[in-house]
Amino acid sequence: MTDIDQLFSKIPIDQIATKLKLKPDTALAGVAAALPALVSGLAANAEKPSGADSLLKVLESKDPSVVKGKIDLGAVDLKDGKKIVRHIYGKATPKVAAKLGAASGTGSSKMKKLLPILAPLVLALVAKKVFGGGKTKKKTSGGGLGDILGGMLGGGGSSSGGGLGDILGGMLGGGKSSSGGGLGDILGGLLGGGR
Repeated sequence: MTDIDQLFSKIPIDQIATKLKLKPDTALAGVAAALPALVSGLAANAEKPSGADSLLKVLESKDPSVVKGKIDLGAVDLKDGKKIVRHIYGKATPKVAAKLGAASGTGSSKMKKLLPILAPLVLALVAKKVFGGGKTKKKTSGGGLGDILGGMLGGGGSSSGGGLGDILGGMLGGGKSSSGGGLGDILGGLLGGGR
C-alpha cells in the first residue's frame, strides 16, 4: 500500500461529500484523482533545485501529526490550501481542476474546492516522509525529495490492487497500473512534462 493509499483511507469521504454537496461515490472519485495529482504537481515543482528548496522550507512549517489517525477536516486550513494549490499549479490551476473534475465526475467547480482541502494534508504527509514525523530536519537534496514524492505514488510500479491505482484506472479507462497514461498524461501535458 502506497503512502497516498494510506492517506486516502484516512480521509472522511462522507464529510467531503456533505461539504461539497456531492454523492459519496463522486467524492471518492474526486479524492482518488486529486491526491496523486497533488503529489505529481509537487514532484514536478521539485524537479528544479529552486523548487525543491522552496518545498523543503514549506515542509518545515507543516505538522505531520495532522495525518496521524483519523483526519479532522475542520482542522484543515483552507486559506493555506488555496495558496498551496496556486503554488503547485500556478496559472494551470483552472485547467488542472477542469481535467480532474471531468475525469472524476466532480466537475471543475467542485474540484476547485476539493484541491485546497486536500493540499495541506498532502504536504503534512510529505513532511512526515521527509522529516520522519519529528521536527528534526533530515538532509534531503532535491533528488531525495523527488525520490520520496515518486515513492509516495508507488515508485512507478503497478499498484498491488485495491488502492488508488484501481480507482483511477477505472475512472480513466485504464487497468490496475498507476503509472503511464491516464492521469500522468493529463498532468504531464498541463505541467509541461512528460513521463
